[in-house]
Amino acid sequence: MISWNDFEKVDIRTGTIVEVKEFPKARKAAWQLKIDFGKELGIKKSSAQIVHHYTREDLIGKQILAVVNFPPKQIANFFSECLVLGVADKSGEIVLLSPEQEVENGEKIK
Repeated sequence: MISWNDFEKVDIRTGTIVEVKEFPKARKAAWQLKIDFGKELGIKKSSAQIVHHYTREDLIGKQILAVVNFPPKQIANFFSECLVLGVADKSGEIVLLSPEQEVENGEKIK
């Protein structure tokens, strides 16, 4: 089990996807995302293997949850700066986690 202090170290924030690009160099089909996390954190980039459930149009303006305090991770020629959160459906494809109602970008999960 982890302690409450361990959980508090994981910085999960709300953000809105503002840009979506194809990622042809990824090993598995993925989108390159730019996500607005508000004034404190600004725009961060992420790669997400969510092309089976989401089109570019579905994603623009979508509010999501992401871990924002991981170090950048290089994926092919792209540096991912946060981890977008999701859960696998019955076929193993990722479904994004998002707030039920719109909230301010950058709000920390409590």
